[in-house]
Amino acid sequence: MKRMWRRCLLTGMLVWLAATPASAFVAYVSNEKGNTVTVIDTSSWTVTKTIKVGQRPRGIEFSRDGKFVMVAVGDDDTIQVIDAKTQEIVDTLPSGPDPELFTQDAAGKTMYVANENDNTVTVIDLEKRARIGDIQVGVEPEGMTISPDGKILINTSETTNMAHFIDTSTRQIVANVLVDSRPRFAQFKRDGSELWVSSEIGGTVSIIDPVKREVTGKITFEIPGLRNEAIQPVGIGMTKDGKTAFIALGPANRVAVVDGVTHKVLKYLLVGQRVWHMDFTPDEKYLLVTNGVSNDVSVIDVSAQKVIKTIQVGELPWGITIAQP
Repeated sequence: MKRMWRRCLLTGMLVWLAATPASAFVAYVSNEKGNTVTVIDTSSWTVTKTIKVGQRPRGIEFSRDGKFVMVAVGDDDTIQVIDAKTQEIVDTLPSGPDPELFTQDAAGKTMYVANENDNTVTVIDLEKRARIGDIQVGVEPEGMTISPDGKILINTSETTNMAHFIDTSTRQIVANVLVDSRPRFAQFKRDGSELWVSSEIGGTVSIIDPVKREVTGKITFEIPGLRNEAIQPVGIGMTKDGKTAFIALGPANRVAVVDGVTHKVLKYLLVGQRVWHMDFTPDEKYLLVTNGVSNDVSVIDVSAQKVIKTIQVGELPWGITIAQP
């Protein structure tokens, strides 16, 4: 009996350990219509706090030192700063009209913000909390990313249908690459060998050679039973080794799992309604994706490539960022 009890106890512990995250991380979700940021504890997969922010929060990201969470509140034309310890708003940063997505340099000293309403990228000195310049880009700028070496900033303009290559030292556009209709998001592979750009209306992800600055291939999607118009790529999440990518397909309510080397779609994961953006836990064990219409977040087990949890958040969740507490 004792042996049986010990065996059952050990089995139960192993099952519990397999279902419990190895490390505790904190996720922050921007709720575009709710004007809030939801805080999620990934050790329990529960909401621990709801932070009231400005109007129409979308782009959200931790500062490089992990001390602050910055969120673009589009209808207030500013970036609000949340202290990660107190989970309270402590500062604001200047931006142009209707800031949407932003990115930072590796040192966390400079921020680049896409302002959708005036076709510019605002440059912010994060140490001085000051706006130090503006870069004129295409119509309706949104996607923002920076090359691993920090030399090239990428902005995608939704109406111009281009990925703009911007020299970070001169703040001048050095190349424009035409992609499919309504580019929403851009991401470099960590080794800098490829730039991926999602086109929402075009229904594709363009693979761009950052040296030649030309499209070398495109990822397309086919889901049985769904019209092509319902498949609208937006957010992209790529593992650090560049071997696997996850693509949010909007109203298709699915995340595509893509081989990062061959660019072939491996499978589709059914998530919530109108999947938008995503972020990995720092250990890359889990990927959390925001579902705008169903007002929840889906948790994906990265190695198993399956959805394991759904967490209810605020109204119209849009962006997400995760860091260690």
